[in-house]
Amino acid sequence: MKSIRIGTRNSALALWQAREVARHLQNNNYLTEITPIVSSGDKNLNQPLYSLGITGVFTKDLDTALLNDEIDIAVHSLKDVPTKLPENIELIAHLERDYPQDVLIRRKSAKDKEFHELKLATSSLRRRAFWLKHYPNTEFFDIRGNIQTRLQKLEEQDFDATILSLAGIKRMKMDINYEMLPVMIPAASQGVICVVGHKDKPEINEILKTINHKQTQICVEMERSFLSTLEGGCTAPIGAFAEKIENQIRFKGALCSLDGKNYIGIDESFEYNEEENFGEKFADIILENGGRELMAEIKNQL
Repeated sequence: MKSIRIGTRNSALALWQAREVARHLQNNNYLTEITPIVSSGDKNLNQPLYSLGITGVFTKDLDTALLNDEIDIAVHSLKDVPTKLPENIELIAHLERDYPQDVLIRRKSAKDKEFHELKLATSSLRRRAFWLKHYPNTEFFDIRGNIQTRLQKLEEQDFDATILSLAGIKRMKMDINYEMLPVMIPAASQGVICVVGHKDKPEINEILKTINHKQTQICVEMERSFLSTLEGGCTAPIGAFAEKIENQIRFKGALCSLDGKNYIGIDESFEYNEEENFGEKFADIILENGGRELMAEIKNQL
């Protein structure tokens, strides 16, 4: 077989993730080559993501390359991948999840401030809403760009702190101080690298299955089912996190109003079985307990 052509966004983090997939494939004696592609989400750094009005803003250019046979597979951060994929594209492999958490990064001048005093930079509706639930008077600023760009803006602009995914910081081996945020539930499938392929390339797709981490797959499928049932796409303030603890799975999920005042959450531990769609089941509980009205309210505000 010829080299497997791996498509990726052009950022340092995305390239690291593509090389990680390449490493797994090379360990199984397959040749690979990496093809960087600039995505629409990376071209427009001035608008917050939720205002761009595009589903899969970081994935659609790679989807196009996949459908045009410019690449054989595409590597993504799974939290950027819409729950509904384009025709002929399928999600095939998940690498083992490493760091799902959100963390707080402060500028030095704000190191002694209490959480409720911080001026916070984030364009994520989920991070804003979950933060407002606990600190309702927070002043927010929009921020976009890769990790390095955000950290540079943190030093140069008039805010105190930002919230980032711990996975990016760890993967880039960045030597910076951060604080864990137990009040945050991560975005569905945060901290997971995934691989998508074309349905018409069964031989390559079978190869990809050899690098799939089944336990991670079970957990993130639950999270993504929860997200899609709530009809959150990538914009509504929805958190979902499943993890295996001994012989059980613990699932935490929540839907929050944009101002943080209305929060509907679930925290369940249970024995997993393949027959039951737990993500959908837990989302239905949220919807039946005021979530349906809350989702309608959020959509009207966006």
